Amino acid sequence: MSKGVIVQYVGFEANAIAREYSFLVREHPGEPREFTLTIVNEAFDSHRVRYQDAPDICSFKLHRELAVYANHPPTTRFRISETELDEYRDSHSPKVSRSLYPRRAAQEF
Repeated sequence: MSKGVIVQYVGFEANAIAREYSFLVREHPGEPREFTLTIVNEAFDSHRVRYQDAPDICSFKLHRELAVYANHPPTTRFRISETELDEYRDSHSPKVSRSLYPRRAAQEF
């Protein structure tokens, strides 16, 4: 994605099957283009995605599509896949940290 591109989240709309997240992409010069990204409600109901993470997930997907297609994807509507939800969750899960002071092995006397 080039430096002259601005991606702006403008809101969502909930319907019976999915939530649709809207973004405007502005590139100078030119009119803004609207993109819609969809996450099925079942993903929220099954706790695979949190409501507060959905705009971020959609933003990552849109940025990826813009990068692949030099800011001009062939479509303006995208569906977030199960794989993309899993990748987001894995990349944003807390990491298991090692203790600064590892436990000593038990010694027998």
